[in-house]
Amino acid sequence: MLRLFKITGDSLTPEFKEGDFVLVSKVPFLFIPPSPGDIIAFRQPGYGLLIKRIQQITPDNSLNVIGNHTESIDSRVFGPIKREHILGKVIWHIRKA
Repeated sequence: MLRLFKITGDSLTPEFKEGDFVLVSKVPFLFIPPSPGDIIAFRQPGYGLLIKRIQQITPDNSLNVIGNHTESIDSRVFGPIKREHILGKVIWHIRKA
């Protein structure tokens, strides 16, 4: 299953800029588990849909995610995320013209 999302905000700039699109798929995680460095889309209760980079996997298999900026809303704010909240891995980045 593929999903297309539009980037809003600047959490992952300069790599991903507002107005860019990303294609997200859950298929890669059927074969290889999430790992640090992967860019994922997920739903975080209270914050909605977010796209962040996996920083680390905790011993209880939850994920710490992080944006590129110190002001980013990420695991520094809401703590680790549960794997079941992951919508998929970013597999393609479409930069706005």
